[in-house]
Amino acid sequence: MDFQPNEDQLALQEGLRSFVEGRYGFDRVPEIEKQPFTREAWSELAEMGVFALRLPEAEGGVELGMVEAAIAFQELGRRLVPGPLIWSHLAASLVAGSATGETVVGGLDLTHPSSDPLLVEYGADLDVLLLLRSDGIDRVEATSLEGRPVGIPLDPLTPMLHVSELPKGERIAGADDAERFAVEGALLAAAQMLGIAELTLDYATEYARTREQFDRPIGSFQAIKHLLADCYVKASQARYAVYAAGATLDDPTVGDVVRAVSSAKVVAGEAAMHNARKCVQIYGGMGYTWELPPHYYLKRTFVLENAFGTIPTHAERVAARLAA
Repeated sequence: MDFQPNEDQLALQEGLRSFVEGRYGFDRVPEIEKQPFTREAWSELAEMGVFALRLPEAEGGVELGMVEAAIAFQELGRRLVPGPLIWSHLAASLVAGSATGETVVGGLDLTHPSSDPLLVEYGADLDVLLLLRSDGIDRVEATSLEGRPVGIPLDPLTPMLHVSELPKGERIAGADDAERFAVEGALLAAAQMLGIAELTLDYATEYARTREQFDRPIGSFQAIKHLLADCYVKASQARYAVYAAGATLDDPTVGDVVRAVSSAKVVAGEAAMHNARKCVQIYGGMGYTWELPPHYYLKRTFVLENAFGTIPTHAERVAARLAA
């Protein structure tokens, strides 16, 4: 199996990278932070094919696979693109208007019983909320949600709606689709964390080249070199774990799909957390300031780490598959 992107996949990656760097570059974050979600920006993402990427051509899609979807979400993760991206992508075949961006779809993963507060990402901006349960998927009209916005969300670019209770909803898919959503969602979250691991490495490397102490770039100090080398290894491990999981989903005959995806979520999650933390450390005191990028990436990592199963949950799943 060849995990190197082919020419078409590289073209997809370059096109999306050019778009997100122009639309979501860090110089625009202060503006985006005031209003993380807009219908105009959402329509632009739909026009780029983000949501219809895997739909058949007969349904207006591009008919690509999970490898291409992972590459696309890797680029979205690099620039912290806001919005319920994963849910709207997964819902393209279930909810009319999701693929074209006309219907904004979010979701809640309820496959594991929890006493945690019900927090709906971008709740005030949604048209439809999907409730992912072990035995199926329920649809709830977002206008029926009652809740209050979280004043200071962990990730400034991910506004939250604290919902007291959930309507029952309408069952629109069964257990097979629910299982597919859980697996594919975990991979797309891992792909976004891969993007975070890569760009925090880039930020840390560039800062180490230009920041000087004792009349020398701090990147010349051995301790900083070791930190950057570790970050490079983490990002490389995450890249191939994510690509391998995408290839396995596209062709399940080559391996265990659940193990591959859970491994990718663990490896990419640990890489994103490690690299974002080390990026803050290399920036030093400046790394904690609001005006610089590192803290945004660390906060988004915390959000994604909890999406479609935490790192401990997926690590236990890998261990169980190996033991079996």
